[in-house]
Amino acid sequence: MSNPALRQPIGLKILSNGFLAFWCLVASFPILWIAVMSFKTPVDAFDSNPFRVIFGPHTRDTIGGISLVDIVLGLLLAWFLIRQAILWLPRKVAEYAPPEGSAIGWLVGGGAYAVVTLLLFSVALPTVLDFLNPLLGPLGSNILGLTTGHYEAVWVDRGFTRNFMNSMIVTSGVVIVSLTVGTLAGYGLARSDSLVAFWLLVIALVFRALPHSVLVSGYLPYFITSAEWLRPILGEAAPTLYGKPWAIIAVLVAINQPFTIWMLRAFFQNIPAELDEAAQVDGCSQFGAFRRVIVPVMWPGVITTGLFSFLLAYNDFLVTSLLLDAQNMTMVPAIANMFNRETTASDEVQAIAAAVSITAPLFILVLVFQRQIVSGLTAGAVKG
Repeated sequence: MSNPALRQPIGLKILSNGFLAFWCLVASFPILWIAVMSFKTPVDAFDSNPFRVIFGPHTRDTIGGISLVDIVLGLLLAWFLIRQAILWLPRKVAEYAPPEGSAIGWLVGGGAYAVVTLLLFSVALPTVLDFLNPLLGPLGSNILGLTTGHYEAVWVDRGFTRNFMNSMIVTSGVVIVSLTVGTLAGYGLARSDSLVAFWLLVIALVFRALPHSVLVSGYLPYFITSAEWLRPILGEAAPTLYGKPWAIIAVLVAINQPFTIWMLRAFFQNIPAELDEAAQVDGCSQFGAFRRVIVPVMWPGVITTGLFSFLLAYNDFLVTSLLLDAQNMTMVPAIANMFNRETTASDEVQAIAAAVSITAPLFILVLVFQRQIVSGLTAGAVKG
């Protein structure tokens, strides 16, 4: 039973909750508004009347839209899939994936779930609605103008799929390398009390505090002339680092690694050293104790750190725009280029659709890993 002395006054509750709701609305409004615009024709998307932007009468009359039945069934399906991703998917991954293969289990389970979700929304739901709407009269009539033409133009006609694949290659490489090196380094530094370990952490923190522009300006000349100074070693097959995704992975890992090490070290410090000693008494080597006992205990911390590494690589603009060529460009700089060179209203709405598209993987990650993220942040904030 809660202590009455610790209860908030009703006025303070209303004020704090109201402020939180207002902040959430202000923070989410831009992405929600451009998401609405991305499904409208330019006439509706840039209309000065916000209700015409929302309802899209020109889009509804010239292209089509969705009915009340479409909205209700779509929301029910979305609610069901989100609920299953939060409650059902973690249980199934824990049930079928062995403890040492939980990362692979999450990748396979999350990927399969994403494919099923895509098929349900793109194939199953439209098929059901095409059958139901003509039978329901006014309820099946379009009330909101809606078109996916801008997304089709971006992903199919303009080759945004290639930018998406480049982003996945870069972010996956950054996460894998950062977590592999960061877990080993964080564990070693957490279990070390030497002065060298302390100064390594201080140097890493100073390196992480440097502006990215300073680091990129140091890499850029060597990336451009890399073939010349590698030719004596590799001969005529010497590669040019400029524009290559694997070279960008190395740069982003170098930038992000100090933060990864600091964060993982904090998680490891919350795990008693007695666990290591008990595992070694039972016959494990030092690395065996780390792999079989310590890592499973702090798995939420690994997921939380991996998410921050993913966000750094996924949202990076400066490094990728300067060190990647047009063929290997990731999504964020590609979208910036779209906004910089588009002139017609249709092109601008397509650029908006591309900007909305890059948020989908972030929502999926948060939905799938939300329990581990909350658990990891709590573990990193509370010691003992």
